[in-house]
Amino acid sequence: MYMILGIDEAGRGPWAGPLVVGAVVLGCEIEGLNDSKKLTKKRREVLEVEILARAQAAATGWVSAKELDEVGMSEALRLATRRAVEQITVPYHEIIIDGTVNFLVGTSKGDYVTTLPKADVLVPSVSAASIIAKVARDRYMAELDGKHPGYGFKSHAGYGVAAHRAAIDKLGVTPEHRLSFAPLQKYGYVPKTMTEKKTAIVTTRYIGNASEEVAANELVRQGHKIIERNWKTKYCEIDIISQKGDVIYFSEVKHRKNDKEGDGLAAITPKKLQQMQFAVRLYAHNNPLSDVDLRLLAVATTGEVPCVTDILEIE
Repeated sequence: MYMILGIDEAGRGPWAGPLVVGAVVLGCEIEGLNDSKKLTKKRREVLEVEILARAQAAATGWVSAKELDEVGMSEALRLATRRAVEQITVPYHEIIIDGTVNFLVGTSKGDYVTTLPKADVLVPSVSAASIIAKVARDRYMAELDGKHPGYGFKSHAGYGVAAHRAAIDKLGVTPEHRLSFAPLQKYGYVPKTMTEKKTAIVTTRYIGNASEEVAANELVRQGHKIIERNWKTKYCEIDIISQKGDVIYFSEVKHRKNDKEGDGLAAITPKKLQQMQFAVRLYAHNNPLSDVDLRLLAVATTGEVPCVTDILEIE
């Protein structure tokens, strides 16, 4: 039997609570599997019991709200995925991740990954991963009702619904809230004991991660396959490495808070261009490449919630 390790996440959008990634090698047929969001709570809980009892292997990887604030959503997704996959010890032939981003790039598992939008509907093992992640996270959020009464975590699982917003306005935030999310940043992105300088550093890191995430998503939308994110050596780094056809692109992501600060592409100074060219040569040396063109891209983003404004190929 061709064995697939299915990967899906739960909790990307809520304002509170952990991010949870499910990983399942099914190896059997279970009737009724589907995207967890298309199932009732009762049906998900019934299927979770059957999945955990019958699957060849099943695991969840967790990233807390505090960790997510520290590293950003992109890195949190990679971290939770890796934590889940590390627990899978049975053999499998392929890894399928729901969506368009390979969160295992840069690991020994990265080459076995296929990314597939709607995989949680199309691939049974990914459906199963979606279900165990969703049920585990919902159970955790329900338990928070006792620890933090008044927020209604059991009913809304941390999403930014009206009742949750009203509770925050009345009671403030808890340690389970994601202060890096724009609606909650006014409550203090970092602990009050930290300096203003540290606050600026953390905010910059958050914006940087968000900018790289939207840049990668736009490249994927334009037909690129993401090879690597945040490739680094002690000499240089590259934000995004992607491939489209027989061309490998090396992208530098530049962000400006608003249009008044100038286009992000203006930050590609002659010195920065030299650094980018050196990084490409070093990457090509460390990763022998044949029959491909190597090109530089600059991706400009702007806004408090970053969006891509321009993508320019650099000669």
